[in-house]
Amino acid sequence: MRILLVEDDPGVRRFVVKGLREQAYAVDSASTGEEALYQTEINAYDLVILDVMIPAPNGFEVCRRIREGGGRMPILMLTARDAVEDRISGLDRGADDYLTKPFEFRELLARLRALLRRSAELRPPKLTVGELVLDTAAQSAMRGGHAVALTHKEYALLEYLVRNAGRVVSRADIAEHVWDETFDPFSNLIEVYINRGG
Repeated sequence: MRILLVEDDPGVRRFVVKGLREQAYAVDSASTGEEALYQTEINAYDLVILDVMIPAPNGFEVCRRIREGGGRMPILMLTARDAVEDRISGLDRGADDYLTKPFEFRELLARLRALLRRSAELRPPKLTVGELVLDTAAQSAMRGGHAVALTHKEYALLEYLVRNAGRVVSRADIAEHVWDETFDPFSNLIEVYINRGG
């Protein structure tokens, strides 16, 4: 899963990016509305976390423009303002959910999982290919009834491959959906991870 976090507070941005990466999400970040719109034009995201109070255009406008541009990914709005009018404004512009700051990181994760479950591409809780069974909620794998020990990144790669079973996926596809914008295209990291699974 690839997520775009749009947040202008560097401390909050670092904290959320670190936490999401630890949960095996590929995360890109932006600190302004213009940067967010550019990122959504050049990358395919599974979900966007969008702060309302960002440098121009603000989160409401970014949300509206993503939707007008055809973006269908779930959008979770973040705001320090708890006014009902703000929530209505965000939802009317196309947001799928709203979370008020400060928030518990566990609640953010729960809302992300709920939005991803509800997204147009239904994501079943268990994925099976042959003897391999992935539990997407627990991010765990079983093969032939035995647990397979995986790092977060190994699990993310395996889930992407299982979701695309029967179809040829390129190195670029894997890099785009499993890694984030910091991935070095000249690195052999993808090959290393795939060979490790032998």
